[in-house]
Amino acid sequence: MPAYKTTVATRRPVPARYVRTPARRPFGVFDDPFGREFFELSNRLFDNAFAGVEQRAAAWTPAVTVSETEKAFVIEAELPGIKREDITVELDDNALHVHGQTTVTEREGQVRHQTRRTGSFDYRLSLPGEVAADQVGATLADGVLRLEVPKAEPAQARKIEIADAAPAAETTAEATPEGTADSTAGTTAADTTAE
Repeated sequence: MPAYKTTVATRRPVPARYVRTPARRPFGVFDDPFGREFFELSNRLFDNAFAGVEQRAAAWTPAVTVSETEKAFVIEAELPGIKREDITVELDDNALHVHGQTTVTEREGQVRHQTRRTGSFDYRLSLPGEVAADQVGATLADGVLRLEVPKAEPAQARKIEIADAAPAAETTAEATPEGTADSTAGTTAADTTAE
């Protein structure tokens, strides 16, 4: 039988100073020319695919403060520059919906920079508990829409009187002696007391 010789390859340890871990250089891929080129190419692809999205911006949400008092919920939404007729407030059960649209003012020349929000806005809120929808108050002053939504009055406990049960018609017919004509045989006790 021939003798076989087995060889085991071992890897030499790499000194610690040459080890690159993602924790030390999380953005190191951009240092590599190929990585940087790939990143720029992917950005161009996404920019072309979503061209014009900025012009069709989705609805924005106004900054809102919601507070609760003993008797009402108070909602304040920042809507600077928006006219009262461009705002719609709806309340369905305890779901509040504030929405509307602001238009872009036509300007001469080319706009170089704009951070003002334009287009439609939308805000929804589920109020905890029952509210009195018919008593909601809304004001718009200094670019702040203030809604006051009163809480519904809790049902007041009341005492319910229990009336005596009226005897059934059959029991009154049995209670009359035989041979006597009773004109009230088919009436109840409540009927006889009413007379």
